[in-house]
Amino acid sequence: MSLPPLPPQLKAIQHYLKTATEHDKRDPVVAYYCRLFALQNGMEIDKKSPECRAFHVALMDYLEKVKTGVDSEAIHNEVVGQAHMENYALKVFLFADNEDRAGRFNKNVVKSFYTAGMLFDTMSVFGELNEDIDKNRKYAKWKAAYIHKCLKNGETPIPGPQNEEGDEAGGVQPGGAIGFEQPGPSQGYAPPPDPSSYQPGPTTSYQPGPSASNSLNLPGNNTSPNGAPTGTHAPPSTPQDPQNATRPAPQQASFNTDWKPPTNSSLYYYFFLYIKKFNYTCL
Repeated sequence: MSLPPLPPQLKAIQHYLKTATEHDKRDPVVAYYCRLFALQNGMEIDKKSPECRAFHVALMDYLEKVKTGVDSEAIHNEVVGQAHMENYALKVFLFADNEDRAGRFNKNVVKSFYTAGMLFDTMSVFGELNEDIDKNRKYAKWKAAYIHKCLKNGETPIPGPQNEEGDEAGGVQPGGAIGFEQPGPSQGYAPPPDPSSYQPGPTTSYQPGPSASNSLNLPGNNTSPNGAPTGTHAPPSTPQDPQNATRPAPQQASFNTDWKPPTNSSLYYYFFLYIKKFNYTCL
């Protein structure tokens, strides 16, 4: 089933429809929710004009056909669908983020960041986005625009987040308002790789450089965070240097008593006789 041409008034949702087309065979669940998001946003833009109304009806029929024809719990159960979409979007985002932090900048990284941002958008069909997803959404769109701009101007992008990222990303709105149009195959862009095949390379793991400890003011092995020797702020009963501390020798307890053994040895004789007599009487 094919959809009618997209009316010009609904240009803002064309990127989500294109992403859905790219995932029709790769992941029908992702394609379904991308079109559902496009339908909801398209109706908010224009649902009165005849051409838009006809397009919305055709899209609703398409979604209903997919829902009855695809045997997937992620489509019939929104809880499972939300988990599926979040997992897929995070895989695409982490792939792009690892490539970015490793300094491997290319058009596929731009496309992956851009796609991740749109996939985070589509999760609003399940309700309001949580804080983490919303931050990832804004960051992904900002990164896509930033790397695209640098490559276009022949500049080398700076890997990872930047100080001004929050200000620039904060103004990004859903639906292609990140400063550039979604590139097509004619411009050399390809759809992002299948997230199930993402395997970070040996250099994709971010490792701080040798000067990171100094720049971040991280404590060393023998100093506390403020540079003081280990144990400086310890309680009075704690040795200043636990490794070289010596325990004080235990003091022998002394018992104070006034009792002394009798000086007259004859008393022992009478005591012995008394005990012997007592034992004889008991028998």
